[in-house]
Amino acid sequence: KQSGVNTIYQFSYKRGGNMPRGNVRSSSSSTSRRRHSIAAACLLTTTASENNMSMLLLPVASAFRVRAGAAFVSSAARGGHRIIVGGGAGGGGVLLDERIRTSARRTMTFRPTSALLSSVAKTGSAAPSSDYDVANAASGLSGTSYDPASFESSVYSWWETTGCFDPDAKQPASASKASGREPYVLPMPPPNVTGRLHMGHAIFVALQDVLARFHRMRGRPVLWTPGTDHAGIATQLQVEKIFMAEGRRRGTPEEIAEARGDDEEMARLVPREEFLERVWEYKEEQGGFITSQLRSLGASADWKRERFTMDPALSVGVSEAFVRLHEKGLVYRGTYMVNWSPGLMTAVSDLEVEYTEEEGKLYYFKYVVESDEEEGAPGEEFLAVATTRPETIFGDTAVAVNPEDARYSHLIGKRVLVPMSHLNDAEGSGGKSRSIPIIADEYVDVEFGTGALKITPGHDPNDYELGKKYSLEIMNIMNKDATMNANCGPRYEGMDRFDARTKLWEDMEAEGLVIKVEPHTQRVPRSQRGGEIIEPLVSRQWFVKTEGMGAKALEAVKGGDIEIVPKRFEKVWYGWLTDIRDWCVSRQLWWGHRIPVWYVGDSDDEYIVARNEEEAIEKAVEAGHPADVNLRQEEDVLDTWFSSGLWPFATVGWPQDENGDENTDLSRFYPGTCLETGYDIIFFWVARMVMLGIELTGKAPFEVIYLHGLVRAADGSKMSKTKGNVVDPLDTVAEFGADSLRYSLVTGVTPGQDIPLNMDKIAANKAFANKLWNCCKFVTDNALKGADDAELEGLGVRGPLGREEFGGLALPERYIVSKCHELVGSVTEDIEKYQLGAAGSKIYEFLWDQYADWYIEISKTRLYEGFGGGGDDAKTARRVLVYILDTSMRLLHPYMPYVTEQLWHHLPRASKAEGAATHSLMLADWPQMDDASPLVTDPDAVATFECFQALTRSIRNARAEYNVEQGKKIGAIVVASGELRVAIEAELRSLVMLAKLDPDDASVVESGSDEAKAATASDSVQLVVQDGVEAYLPLSGLIDVEKERQRLEKQSAKLAKEIEKLAGRLKSKGFVDKAPEAVVEKARAELAELEDQASKVQSSLM
Repeated sequence: KQSGVNTIYQFSYKRGGNMPRGNVRSSSSSTSRRRHSIAAACLLTTTASENNMSMLLLPVASAFRVRAGAAFVSSAARGGHRIIVGGGAGGGGVLLDERIRTSARRTMTFRPTSALLSSVAKTGSAAPSSDYDVANAASGLSGTSYDPASFESSVYSWWETTGCFDPDAKQPASASKASGREPYVLPMPPPNVTGRLHMGHAIFVALQDVLARFHRMRGRPVLWTPGTDHAGIATQLQVEKIFMAEGRRRGTPEEIAEARGDDEEMARLVPREEFLERVWEYKEEQGGFITSQLRSLGASADWKRERFTMDPALSVGVSEAFVRLHEKGLVYRGTYMVNWSPGLMTAVSDLEVEYTEEEGKLYYFKYVVESDEEEGAPGEEFLAVATTRPETIFGDTAVAVNPEDARYSHLIGKRVLVPMSHLNDAEGSGGKSRSIPIIADEYVDVEFGTGALKITPGHDPNDYELGKKYSLEIMNIMNKDATMNANCGPRYEGMDRFDARTKLWEDMEAEGLVIKVEPHTQRVPRSQRGGEIIEPLVSRQWFVKTEGMGAKALEAVKGGDIEIVPKRFEKVWYGWLTDIRDWCVSRQLWWGHRIPVWYVGDSDDEYIVARNEEEAIEKAVEAGHPADVNLRQEEDVLDTWFSSGLWPFATVGWPQDENGDENTDLSRFYPGTCLETGYDIIFFWVARMVMLGIELTGKAPFEVIYLHGLVRAADGSKMSKTKGNVVDPLDTVAEFGADSLRYSLVTGVTPGQDIPLNMDKIAANKAFANKLWNCCKFVTDNALKGADDAELEGLGVRGPLGREEFGGLALPERYIVSKCHELVGSVTEDIEKYQLGAAGSKIYEFLWDQYADWYIEISKTRLYEGFGGGGDDAKTARRVLVYILDTSMRLLHPYMPYVTEQLWHHLPRASKAEGAATHSLMLADWPQMDDASPLVTDPDAVATFECFQALTRSIRNARAEYNVEQGKKIGAIVVASGELRVAIEAELRSLVMLAKLDPDDASVVESGSDEAKAATASDSVQLVVQDGVEAYLPLSGLIDVEKERQRLEKQSAKLAKEIEKLAGRLKSKGFVDKAPEAVVEKARAELAELEDQASKVQSSLM
């Protein structure tokens, strides 16, 4: 059920003429798939005029497999209705082909027909989102309770449809420029386009939205750029699984050419074009969920500027970046050791490999020394060698020992025979064994294994470096799918690497080459995406030189161009960039940005780097090739992180708008201000953005890098589906509301710290939102009841309370305004310094502990005649109640945007600011717009009222200690001196109400006066509040003397019996002599305690 949505339409969208195809899949061919229609039952919010209908589509069900998501609809175009399709969390929506539209949000024209409208079932009137402001304010809060599900989606729709997320929503760009307010730019980390919301997304939305809303309210044009990443490996992996379920797989051009004529084999192989078409379909089906879910959390990003890393404009930027880096000599092709993912069939970067501690085995075997008599024949000696991967023996090209190891010094320079290599002839029947040298190097650890190390340069990164050092042969023994190749011999060729391990070990055992096998815990490299064990192998790839770029990125932080928050991560930054390795940017995938390299003819040695095929042909002709030269584009695609590394500047118009025009987004919004993200991708993404930004634009891409921690389970452990401790943010929002989740993620932690997510904390923060709701209800339904229209108009907050008005306030009002103004200054400073958690917690404490618990209660003595209020006192209380609540909601809005927006519309408000998109709290002024002009406070009033609070608490504590009945009123004499006495006496009616005193038996007297002396001499309880302030509570008011005497007499009699019993036991010689000493001592201690209690009771009776 959606609040305000009460019209149901049944409609269908069919492909026809030149209209782009809808997002439908079936088992038929791609051509017939396009003929299907999309039919979906949708809820629509409508407002109709003669030629206009605005609609919010929230699909409920669909007849076909349609991508779920709400379709947000703009105002109608003349003669039709312009529908923006995308976003939303609950059902099917229509998406157009990504290749036709460059934006993730699509438009189409929808004309309601008489047939369609006749099928509409009217269930009532509906309020359009553009009228949310008026409708919400008119509804009132009477009889309502805090129910976030009833208004959050309506609020968000109103924000978006009225343009609140635009950088110039608060004021025109010219006004911002004239006031010197520079843009605040937040590049949103682009989630995977086909991903689903998790707590990692929720934390970045919560933090970034605080920053966006805060700086927007302070008058800065805020651009929070949203978008999604094509996620090369993750997305392709999902489509690979779909084809695998169909019994099909990717086929290379060579495989397809070879299979021609074999219909069965051709049906199994998927050519690149078909594969990419299926990926785009998958992207359309699954894409869009994530941006809809980000909206549900309240993300105030400018969705009109939403980008996708494979949008045509961004793809142009990717090619441009590659070409420019190549022209600078920073891109090269080389053959090096890479991390190979057999499951994904691609190279992956070091950062995409995760190492896990796993139980494995250490295999000990004999490397027989070659005979001095005959080449390839075994001698008498052998070297004992240990390995965790026996299958790599086929690729060994040396055995290394430490030159200082006396056990093997006599063997250095000799050769050993590779086990089972005599079976590597064509028949696999036998022959001479392959021999490899014994070399000496200090790298070898004499304590590990046997102290002799097999060297496999083709399949181990450390061995690869030794291989280059000693010019050893580099043998590749595996195919790309991690099966053994021909270098292993016919007996093992084609076997899976782990099957080959088992088979080889069995064969070696039969040959007498096995020594032993021991359990061994080892670090196993696994693919971050696929999960399979990574195979190091030597491969020709494309690389980006990073040493120079890394030095510039390092200097940007050292030189102060970029600040890292928290500062402790600077050490991590320096360490990684100092020891950085060249970046392998090629991936053997099909989904992604194809590398802009064209090979000439059939050669792989001559190639041309160009922005597009036309430019490649031009360059080829310039190099002397004919105009009809045959060019083949590189099959590999670029690492996803390469395109993501361009995100801060490509999303605002680079390279298209490098003309220096100050009116372009690139000129206005680059460099950005703050990059907020998790510390776990500081190297994956952040460092690469800085390197590429400086290299390609000459500027650091942002001023601040704010790193948040990881969201963990309540006990601090990592969230894991296996453990069953994953908290779904959407489920949490459904139960507690988005505000409660956001506030829980942001407060109570410091930057960079991991966040244990406790559901009790989220529930407590929902209670806080409920408290705020009830505070607002008190103000609107009670405090403002006596105000006329003129007074209500004047109560709207138009700016900070001035010094003159402040000076005329009574003590409680001066106190609460002072504390509020102190809070404004503190919160403003904290957020400016990126201490978001501390700022949020302070707002909570003030609203709950000061405003709700103290001032609202005291205001009742001003508002209600029964407490002596009314008249001007009531007007002042209304002014302060509204001012403090309005100011507090402005402070809280960045943290809890939904509930503050919903409630703010019920308060008296000033008129909408000129130039603002709408009358929204998110576009209202921050309570302190100018840091140079701190808000008025009165430290003396704060100190005096804190004494009043301490006095009230002391009396309340005494009531609790003496078990005074809840409703009983007691007497009190307060003794103070000078101005403090005057101040307390002026608020005696407040003290009477708060401490539940008898108004006829409560007074404030001067220290040293006769009244004060009489109070000290009376039978009363003395309370020392602070130096110079005391209170005396007559005992007769605290207790019923006769009842208390009877209670004490009973207690005395009971204690006397227990003392007599225990004393008699201790007088018994049998007990004292026979019982353990510890037991006797315990009994004596108990007796002493009872006698002490009895003495105190007797003293009270006297």
